[in-house]
Amino acid sequence: MLLPLLSGSRSSKTFKPKKNIPEGSHQYELLKHAEATLGSGNLRQAVMLPEGEDLNEWIAVNRRFPFAAVDFFNQINMLYGTITEFCTESSCPVMSAGPRYEYHWADGTNIKKPIKCSAPKYIDYLMTWVQDQLDDETLFPSKIGVPFPKNFMSVAKTILKRLFRVYAHIYHQHFDSVMRLQEEAHLNTSFKHFIFFVQEFSLIDRRELAPLHELIEKLGSKDR
Repeated sequence: MLLPLLSGSRSSKTFKPKKNIPEGSHQYELLKHAEATLGSGNLRQAVMLPEGEDLNEWIAVNRRFPFAAVDFFNQINMLYGTITEFCTESSCPVMSAGPRYEYHWADGTNIKKPIKCSAPKYIDYLMTWVQDQLDDETLFPSKIGVPFPKNFMSVAKTILKRLFRVYAHIYHQHFDSVMRLQEEAHLNTSFKHFIFFVQEFSLIDRRELAPLHELIEKLGSKDR
């Protein structure tokens, strides 16, 4: 059963700093467009690709404001940080999103074969891996004019797919704690930004979104 809809103040991990974008550059203009549409309050419009722009660049620039990779990484760190005392080896011996969905960890490098581990261990592996990807200049170039690698979209999709699993775990396993801490408004807003962004560009397979299908439908219907 999906829980009802779920503001955060504590970080469980080091925040990823945002890189400065030179004023007057094309990336700077994209960022200003993004901030303006986000400020309009229309999240569907805010995540849409501006006409004539490159999708890779838009996704990369979107890392600098609230509904893409770096900012989602920071937001999820903060949100998860508020409930870490409740998400322990004993309370969450496996990484799950309700009784039907269980996640095993593998990064293809250090851990090649998926392993079963506790939720806090899985999330530590996950966040460490995501930070390594975001820090890799060959994957996420910060210098103007440096092209994106051919595997950029594949990596971006994997990052977002894995970040979704933290949202799913929080909603399914720790909603009561989130409610007691009065963090539900922040979680809902963060997840709504996230899901509209990934839906706009089909960045996560629908099957991966299944653990929060009902919540996603509810969020979408409220925006129509």
